[in-house]
Amino acid sequence: MSALKAIGVIGAGTMGNGIAQVFAQKGYQVTLVEANDALLLRGLGLIEKSLGRLEKKGKLAPETIQSVMGRIHGTVALSDVASADLIIEAVTEEEGAKRALWREIDRIAKKEAIFASNTSSISITKLAAWTSRPERFIGMHFMNPVPMMKLVEVIRGLDTSEETLRLTCELARELDKVPVEANDFPGFVANRILMPMINEAVYALMEGVATAQNIDEIMKLGMAHPMGPLRLADFIGLDVCLSILEVMHRELGDPKYRPCPLLRKMVASGHLGDKTGRGFYTQQA
Repeated sequence: MSALKAIGVIGAGTMGNGIAQVFAQKGYQVTLVEANDALLLRGLGLIEKSLGRLEKKGKLAPETIQSVMGRIHGTVALSDVASADLIIEAVTEEEGAKRALWREIDRIAKKEAIFASNTSSISITKLAAWTSRPERFIGMHFMNPVPMMKLVEVIRGLDTSEETLRLTCELARELDKVPVEANDFPGFVANRILMPMINEAVYALMEGVATAQNIDEIMKLGMAHPMGPLRLADFIGLDVCLSILEVMHRELGDPKYRPCPLLRKMVASGHLGDKTGRGFYTQQA
């Protein structure tokens, strides 16, 4: 096992609970932090549900579920990550929220701890600058759903040390993930390519080029994509897609990243995709 043994995960949402699960499945002790009890219980419930699906597929022994859950300590006290060797932040893609959080984590964490952000688009160099240890700060961008997807996009900030990079890549491999390095640009590689495609699909829908179903079917059958871009947007969360596009549009200054007005309208209406049951597709209750 890696020298990084105790893991702190901040945020028990879609990405955070998946990250906590994969670490716990590999035998790590995980402290999972949320803002309130309701969100924490929801996150823990989703982990147990995910493990149950693995059991039904024969990929996990029934008795393993409780041992995995037993390695996850859920809490609403951020101070509980003070002794963690690695702290991964997986909160909302909003700079202000991340700034306040990282300043507080930096204050309470032990000095040798490594900090990692699961940010989809925000500069690792900028996030690291909000702490006193930029050399021990790195991006670990897991893919959704975390338990199934192999890729971890690893992003070095301007001051990230070689040792931090080495430990992070080693850790990702121990999780049976494939770490792939990307340079610190808005959106990195995955979202810099993916989000403009999703955005263009939303434009095509808005302009009446085809229905949502037909846009997705064309991309699946014609481009061999396992999921169409509009269905994928619902899965990711339309609010998340919008936030990433806004970061790239603002930071890169290129109009090709301008979010589609229809995407903005749907987010403003609270139609966020799978998480609300309504997006480009309506989920059955």
